Amino acid sequence: MDKAYWLDKGKGHRQRLREKFLEGGLERFSDEEVVEFLLTLGTPRGDLKPQAREAMKRFGSLSGVLSAPIEKLTEIKGIGPKNALYLSLVHQVAKRYLRDRASQAPFFHNSKEVFDYLFHSLKDLKREIFKVLFLTRKNEFIEERDMFQGTLAATAVYPREILSAALELKAAALVLVHNHPSGDPAPSREDNRITKEIVWASKLLQVQVLDHIIIGNGRYFSYADEGLLKRFDVEYDRWRKGLLSP
Repeated sequence: MDKAYWLDKGKGHRQRLREKFLEGGLERFSDEEVVEFLLTLGTPRGDLKPQAREAMKRFGSLSGVLSAPIEKLTEIKGIGPKNALYLSLVHQVAKRYLRDRASQAPFFHNSKEVFDYLFHSLKDLKREIFKVLFLTRKNEFIEERDMFQGTLAATAVYPREILSAALELKAAALVLVHNHPSGDPAPSREDNRITKEIVWASKLLQVQVLDHIIIGNGRYFSYADEGLLKRFDVEYDRWRKGLLSP
């Protein structure tokens, strides 16, 4: 079969992808089809299914493909600089869209909203990243900062730096978020220790910790939902009254 056949075949498949998107958005697309559809925007003709399949295989997931460095994407035969630019652009636009949406209204209603907001950027990382979301007294979004990062095993977290940033930004509330590259969001003993330290230090400065959310593979753990933040508050009050040692 000649080259014209494969070009025509690719053209027909592209049209089917466009019609599928117009009928129902991306809900009926597999992750591989999403990558393929995006690649068609940078390549006028041809079958891009093999490139999409290779990209998914190499980077592991849709978010992995979208967040991959341009130079790594262009290592795949058939993905040129223009294709890679489109993929990177989509990732950057999505991040800005989520940030802008968060800044337009009271941000924190429940742990699921925070998970949805940050899962895309944290799910495939090989290092632990400790983020802090700084909010006003009305839970309006001020800023998101990557405060610390570490190895697969641990991240060094310093409450003093978090509270210093909160004072700088005039934040009244915090949401702590970090990922577990292992995929298991269950808190470690060290996670519990550092959360308690941040909660206690924040109370001294009258800054409220609304939650600490650990993101794993499609799952998360919320200290607020599990009642642990409330327990730390009670322990703090007992400590202030001299009924409990630090």
